[in-house]
Amino acid sequence: MAKAPTVEDVALAAGVSRQTVSNVINTPGIVKEATRERVERAIAELGYRPHMAARRLRTRRSSTIGIHLDPYAGGISGVVLDRFVHALTERAGDRGMRIQLYAARTPDEEIVRMGELTDGGEVDAVVITGTFHGDPRTRWLADRGVPFVAFGRPWGDDDVESPAHLWVDVDGAAGTRAATEHILAVAGPRVAFLGWPSGSGTGDDRERGWREAMAAAGATGERVACEESVGLARTTAGDLLARTRDLDGIVCASDSLAIGAHLAAAAAGRADLPVVGFDNTPAAEAIGLSSVEQLPEQVAAGVLELLMGPSGSVVDPRLLAAGEAHVLVVPRLVVR
Repeated sequence: MAKAPTVEDVALAAGVSRQTVSNVINTPGIVKEATRERVERAIAELGYRPHMAARRLRTRRSSTIGIHLDPYAGGISGVVLDRFVHALTERAGDRGMRIQLYAARTPDEEIVRMGELTDGGEVDAVVITGTFHGDPRTRWLADRGVPFVAFGRPWGDDDVESPAHLWVDVDGAAGTRAATEHILAVAGPRVAFLGWPSGSGTGDDRERGWREAMAAAGATGERVACEESVGLARTTAGDLLARTRDLDGIVCASDSLAIGAHLAAAAAGRADLPVVGFDNTPAAEAIGLSSVEQLPEQVAAGVLELLMGPSGSVVDPRLLAAGEAHVLVVPRLVVR
């Protein structure tokens, strides 16, 4: 079995002292940029991983990132967050960090749990998911000075140049724009959008992509909505098909809605009607539906880049410029 690389191995490869390697790992801000980059390259090439227990004693940091584990609610689209948490755990481990899962049923309950973890020194930073307008979790974390990144934008007036907090998100509008353009190209100009009721930041963003693509093509289509449910989507899409018999396709805000729309189309004798979902879940793949792939692995990489940069520990978010405070992942359309 090969011997694990040591600090001395890294120092020799980088041409620096053992103390410089230790500084790069624990206090990178005091090391010159060129030297730090040389040491980081040596760490990456050798696959060196600091001894975490000793590091925690030295730095008085937990080397742990907390993330909320959503309650199990069944359905189809929850697999995206599962993939995100798995990818975050794997990539955090590569950076010498651990992930601490915690459960909470409401935002207020999550705030209590985050308080317990941060006050007890159990986590150095937090990742939250499912942000929404007026989210109390982001205000609480910012007021307490807890480093955090959200999977989901602040939903403010200027989330890019002047964001309220660090965030990573999927460009939902880009995804539905690509889906709409695909149907327009292969089927025709009458493309409907099946989304959630207005007021959801994520849902409204996905609707925007459909509207932009339709406007650019000079096309028109109906927008219909229902809650996240295969059954409700089947009923809603069935009503749409009954009154719009020349419909060329449907773009949906989720795979659950897309599966409902596909079932409605099949029941109406139009099983070949183009329907595109969002999330690219195994369920959509199994029945051959096209869908937008969110790429949660890229989201996880973006979260860690904002939290840690190239260093081996959580960085102070106040040191980041506004333009560095967000990552917007462009999804890809999977056509079947």
